[in-house]
Amino acid sequence: MIPALSVFGIVLLSACLRVEDFPPEPEISFREMRVYEDSARIIIGFTDGDGDVGLNAGDTLSPYEPDGLHYHNLYFDYLELQNGEWIVYNNLEVPFYYRIPRVEPTGQNPTLIGELSVLLSPLFYIPGTGHDTCKFEIRLKDRSLHVSNTIETPVFIKP
Repeated sequence: MIPALSVFGIVLLSACLRVEDFPPEPEISFREMRVYEDSARIIIGFTDGDGDVGLNAGDTLSPYEPDGLHYHNLYFDYLELQNGEWIVYNNLEVPFYYRIPRVEPTGQNPTLIGELSVLLSPLFYIPGTGHDTCKFEIRLKDRSLHVSNTIETPVFIKP
């Protein structure tokens, strides 16, 4: 099971628009979750006041080294409801972690406003655990290593 980052869409705030002040830490919001037979698409909105979301393909030296803590910048923690308590599966062989490509702001305003669309495929759940009620907690980290707020998807039932 290798989760894949598929379609990645971003809408940038143009310098021609009214300038809004956002903090340098990214902020994310849940937009939508579409569940298919063996995959799911999750769309989240984001803002970043200093415009440093994403990593370049060549960003592999410290602190972004491949085996390091900051190699990925979008984290989906998988949780299952077990005996009335949400349990995080944080030692997955293939975690639901992604590397969002670098986004460059346009114009003089560094603020980024956009959406991320992530396809969780081929499976979006952990099979064979004996529990069927699940959700994700999601957070985004920018190039300055600022971590966003944490959001949750709606609860879903394994197919």
